[in-house]
Amino acid sequence: MKMARKWMVSVIVFAGVLLILSACGSQQTGSSSTPASTSDMSSSTMMNKGETAPEFSLRDLKGNTVGLSDVQGKKVYVKYWASWCSICLAGLEDLNNLAGQDNDFQVITIVTPDYKGEKSSKAFTEWFDQQPYDNITVLLDEKGVWAKEFGVRAYPSSFYIGSDGILAKSQPGHASNEQIMESLQEIL
Repeated sequence: MKMARKWMVSVIVFAGVLLILSACGSQQTGSSSTPASTSDMSSSTMMNKGETAPEFSLRDLKGNTVGLSDVQGKKVYVKYWASWCSICLAGLEDLNNLAGQDNDFQVITIVTPDYKGEKSSKAFTEWFDQQPYDNITVLLDEKGVWAKEFGVRAYPSSFYIGSDGILAKSQPGHASNEQIMESLQEIL
């Protein structure tokens, strides 16, 4: 009886650890997308050599079309995130502050309605309109069309695009404002 009880406690603890570790990973089952390039993988950061960033054109929460070509000649930080991801939500205030600063780069965030567990566009927009983040540009990537092009495997994920339109770096997981700024200083 004692052995069965110890075994049951071990199983519960193991399941809890797995749940915590997967809290903001991909909610999609089945095959996963792979990045367009896997050169120079180091500590879950991918440096891309000479690949043009996917030329997305998406609608923001107000229905305006925003594309990568709109910020041509500027460095761009793109963050894919999800409303269900606690790590993503914890970083929004800092990201809002960064987006409100006068920087030599543009901050764009993208969510994927009806993909990987995200709310519908309408439900997400209603939810986000209640949030206090006025500086963040949020684009809607319906069904993750561009997320697949970027190779998003987990939320949050960061993408650094140079002023020349080259996708210079991608990184899954949370990035602090300091890390974002350092990464953008390293690229053209």
